[in-house]
Amino acid sequence: MKIKTFLLFLCLLSYGFIHAQNGDTLISIVDKEIANRKNSTLEEYSKLEKLKRNVHKARLSGTSKEIYDAYLELYNGYRSFKYDSAYFYLEKAKELAKQMNDSSLMGETKIKESFILLSAGLFTEAFDTIKSVEINQLDNDNKYDFYFTKARSYFDIADYNDDSRFRINYVRKGIFNLEEALKYVDKNSSKGLMASGLKNLKQQNWEKAKSIYLQWLGDHDLSPQLYGVATSSLSYIYDQTGEREKAIKYLALAAISDLRNSIKENIALRNLAIELNEDGELNKANKYVRVALTDAEFYNARHRRNQISAILPIMESAQLYKLEENNKNLENAVILLALFTVISLVFLGIIFKQLKEKKAARKALSRNNERLQQMNLSLIEADTIKQDYITYFLKATSQLIGKMGTLQKNTILKVKTKKPEEILQIVQKYSAKKERAALFHQFDEVFLQLFPSFIDRFNSLFPQDEKRVVKKGELLNTELRIFALYRLGIQDNKQVAEFLDISISTVYSYKTRLKSKSDYREDFESKIMDIKRFA
Repeated sequence: MKIKTFLLFLCLLSYGFIHAQNGDTLISIVDKEIANRKNSTLEEYSKLEKLKRNVHKARLSGTSKEIYDAYLELYNGYRSFKYDSAYFYLEKAKELAKQMNDSSLMGETKIKESFILLSAGLFTEAFDTIKSVEINQLDNDNKYDFYFTKARSYFDIADYNDDSRFRINYVRKGIFNLEEALKYVDKNSSKGLMASGLKNLKQQNWEKAKSIYLQWLGDHDLSPQLYGVATSSLSYIYDQTGEREKAIKYLALAAISDLRNSIKENIALRNLAIELNEDGELNKANKYVRVALTDAEFYNARHRRNQISAILPIMESAQLYKLEENNKNLENAVILLALFTVISLVFLGIIFKQLKEKKAARKALSRNNERLQQMNLSLIEADTIKQDYITYFLKATSQLIGKMGTLQKNTILKVKTKKPEEILQIVQKYSAKKERAALFHQFDEVFLQLFPSFIDRFNSLFPQDEKRVVKKGELLNTELRIFALYRLGIQDNKQVAEFLDISISTVYSYKTRLKSKSDYREDFESKIMDIKRFA
């Protein structure tokens, strides 16, 4: 059993060290044990039911001493679990001791009664009870318990009153009783080490006390209650020597043991809450102290309840202050975020405006490029038209000059030879109408070379029954020729009339009549100009 307890102690310590970096620390084990409190309590009730059955069995067939021992065992089961029940069964044992008229057993029950009264915070009653014990009626083991319990009475009242005027006197009396207790046990026994460790702790011999408690843990198989005492004491020593990390670890070990074994009369979890509160772990500290308060109320430990009730408002105030501070920080964060949002929106607005302007500029540039391309195409088209028609008119002019020269030469020849009748024949060979028709034919050829799809595109502007049909042998008729000239940029009616040898009114009439029959009356002229050289 000794080896088993020590190995468990080492395992818990190593678990805390090994897993510290993985986040699964001793504190997280405390959290798990708190979450499992209900199951631990049910397990404890199950053990107590077994002890009750042992009492019932002893009452059926056992001796008074056996019944006494069974009640005492049940008392021990309730001693750290529930005060009222522990006291009830201790009273049963005390009645049996009186019935047996055994002064040693009566002294033993009074010592245990004093112990349980101390655990419940009933200090006056505890002192009165321990004073009524006749020490000369006790064996050595009970004498140790007598002095140790009396020492604990002085230490507990000193801690509870926490008054510097009386504290030292109480502590000195407690140390004196520990020295008396040590006279009745082996110094290396479990009880000897417990008393010696406490004595050195109260005398503030930290290194000596630490060494004794570590020896006590290592050499003896301690009950869960004593294991909690040893680890809590080591935590206190480490805290006093400035080794706070170790202090918290040993407090956590004590709290784990108390929670796992349903020890309701405890101080480890409360003290751990105080340490965590100092570290700023307010939520966890508040949670732990409330669990400790629940345990104190369950056990009915009045002094523990009062002590916790005194620190709980402080923790809650600290938590409230931190909450208010967090809320203030949150408000500041919201304000900064709102400011950042406004600034972001302003910048987004500026960026959006710039993008919009850039997009508009791109569109304008695109339109300008399209216009430039259109202008380039128009210039190319105009240049081609100009070149083709310059060639056409040079050729026509050359032919006309050639015909005029031939006519002049023949006329002069006939005048010199005095053949006037032949002059008339020569003149009559030339027909202005035929020449004009030839001129129009040449014009039509050149135009249709430039705009081969003109007739089809022109007819597409009219309904089916209004499409223009060219007579056989013609390339363009007068109507088409008027708008061919319009497409070439000759849009003045007078110029068109002179070229086609028709009246201005006739040109106007043709234009008006065709436009009225078109499917595109509103933009007929622009549709004409949209006809491209190559469809």
